[in-house]
Amino acid sequence: MKHTFKNFQKLTAILLAGGLLAACTEDPTPNPNPNPGPDGESRWITVAAARMGDNPGDGNGGTLIYSLSSEEAKDPTVSIAPFDNGFIVPSNRTARLQSSEDGNTIFNISYAGDTGGQYTKYTVEGGQDFTQNGTGVSIAPYVGSAPRWIKLFDGDQTGAAVYVNAEAQFDDNDTPENATDDTYLRHEATMGVVTLNLVNSSIIDFQESSLALSEEEEANGYYISRIDMPTLNAAGDKLYIGARLSKVDPATGESDNSGEILGSKTIVLDYPSLLNPTVITSAVGYGNTNGYRSINAFEYNGSVYQANQGDPNGSHILRIGSNNQYDDSYVFNLDDALGVEGAYILAWRPAANGKAVIAYRHDGSEEGVAGAQGFFALADLNAKTAVRLDDIPYEADFYLFQYQGFVVDGTDIYLTQAPVGKNGNIYVVDTESGEVTKGAQLENVDGSHFIGVF
Repeated sequence: MKHTFKNFQKLTAILLAGGLLAACTEDPTPNPNPNPGPDGESRWITVAAARMGDNPGDGNGGTLIYSLSSEEAKDPTVSIAPFDNGFIVPSNRTARLQSSEDGNTIFNISYAGDTGGQYTKYTVEGGQDFTQNGTGVSIAPYVGSAPRWIKLFDGDQTGAAVYVNAEAQFDDNDTPENATDDTYLRHEATMGVVTLNLVNSSIIDFQESSLALSEEEEANGYYISRIDMPTLNAAGDKLYIGARLSKVDPATGESDNSGEILGSKTIVLDYPSLLNPTVITSAVGYGNTNGYRSINAFEYNGSVYQANQGDPNGSHILRIGSNNQYDDSYVFNLDDALGVEGAYILAWRPAANGKAVIAYRHDGSEEGVAGAQGFFALADLNAKTAVRLDDIPYEADFYLFQYQGFVVDGTDIYLTQAPVGKNGNIYVVDTESGEVTKGAQLENVDGSHFIGVF
């Protein structure tokens, strides 16, 4: 019999609330030994749902979240309806969510609108019950009201947000609108990075730096136009920031989309000082490394593994070694591994064993109501292999471009599957065996979709 979970989980949360609040009220630091679930052996799985704005799948109608235990997330007789009963996360558009490693805390920075750039955190208490933990802080004065931010993997202590502003430079300092016969010189790209204390909800540091490419690249009109997804190296003394390049025609200073796609680049700067940025370039992968909504680079076994997007040879997983340079001896091409063309990594997440779930599309994906159809694959970073997870159902309207979150619980990885406007399920991938478990049902509404679990 189908078990409707909406009211059951809320009742469970009420019974637990006294103990959880007592644990969290005095000390806002995330508990390193969680006891969140109904039987003390579980963790919370928080489902994120993006409501339609003007068009199906745009996610611009706001974000709702709803939590259930990991056991219940694996149970296909459980059914949840976040769009009807979820907690509304403050954000003008799709919220940028992160969770603590134990699942007990949700971190959010509102995206755009009057509250854009506002950081808040919530204690997860089951179902639609999320209690704000402490006061919030705005990072908008540093990185704007639509910041790119991520939680660093340092024990839930620090978040980092970034922006870049690029302005064309001409020989007489005219702007492109005023330029006629003026000579284009280069783009001046200014990067801002702010670090945020997630425990005390306070700003740690903010630094601005100028980003330069090689003289030849800049003379040909290339510049860094977008950055995102800062990641700490294993030593904890460098921050890697993914980058997207754009190009203008040097003869006119106007946008030029026909140029050569350059080797993938990453900004490396000192941490925690946020100073001395340099740019490194891959000889293996081409295209961008800034990702989109999901974390795009992860530290594993002493190196940082990073996805690229827009590679003419299909997305790669690239490796940055302990020397803070790309390791060009490591070649992991998703086209070759999956036997497709034009693979494009939309989001991904590895477990501690080096096995990863990858959300991707490719040139053979069907065109759905909101864009190209998506798929999931199980990859092995060590063997450099990948297989499509065929036990997860796919159709044209299964849209993953805005996908944000996976939950890693030991060697299990949780994900959501639901086409735009249609019901779906949570699925759990055992990364050791490759076994896929169909879990709780996700009740959808017209034009909306699910953007992951936290």
